[in-house]
Amino acid sequence: MRLTRCFVPPPLIAGEARLLPEQVSSHMARVLRARVGDALTLFDGRGGEFPATIERIDRHGVRVQVGAHQAIERESALRVTLLQALARSERMDLIVQKATELGVAAIVAWGGERSVLRLQGAALTRRREHWQSVAISACEQCGRNRVPAMSIEPDLAAVCAQSDAGGLRLLLSPHGQRALLSDPRLSMLPPNASIALAVGPEGGFGDGELALAGQHGFESCGLGPRVLRTETAALAALAALQAVAGDLRG
Repeated sequence: MRLTRCFVPPPLIAGEARLLPEQVSSHMARVLRARVGDALTLFDGRGGEFPATIERIDRHGVRVQVGAHQAIERESALRVTLLQALARSERMDLIVQKATELGVAAIVAWGGERSVLRLQGAALTRRREHWQSVAISACEQCGRNRVPAMSIEPDLAAVCAQSDAGGLRLLLSPHGQRALLSDPRLSMLPPNASIALAVGPEGGFGDGELALAGQHGFESCGLGPRVLRTETAALAALAALQAVAGDLRG
């Protein structure tokens, strides 16, 4: 039987009796039909996980007894930051979910010149919170105990300013200078190597954005002869990177 995994905001403390958050309690009691005595696994995003047992279910929620911390990690040694241009909401949900499953360390969404989706003010805050919850749900499903950071930047200039700290900087383009997997550096990356992977919106990168990225050390690379949608390109590239230089190698 599959063991239920739940994210709980930190800190989790071994030996404590803890009331699960309202949304988690509701899902456990009403959807999963949990019962007193059921076992589950909790994690708070700081690394490792905690076995727990349901002690009580009542109108206040689900109360659990937290067990000893287990230093279990399922993170990739390849630290990829996905720099994803804003796409339509359902596509962004898919990208965030699957990128989390594929082991990204962080996701930075940014407003491209040709992005269909535009966010400002409160709407931007709501979408960031929503995408963070999508990443949390993906971690619960795939076994990760660290939740990738989720942030939103107004444009590529702001993204480039943050990604100059070293590591490979790659930009996906149908007209890339080379095929992504032909880069000889990928097979020689040291443990915990960092890669910044920039992916454009539905309409692609603008000429000014390509020039700006080049000035900040991004190298354009392609994924074969076909033009891929933004969500396909991001996930195909992440899978390829993990297969060549990350934990899909086994």
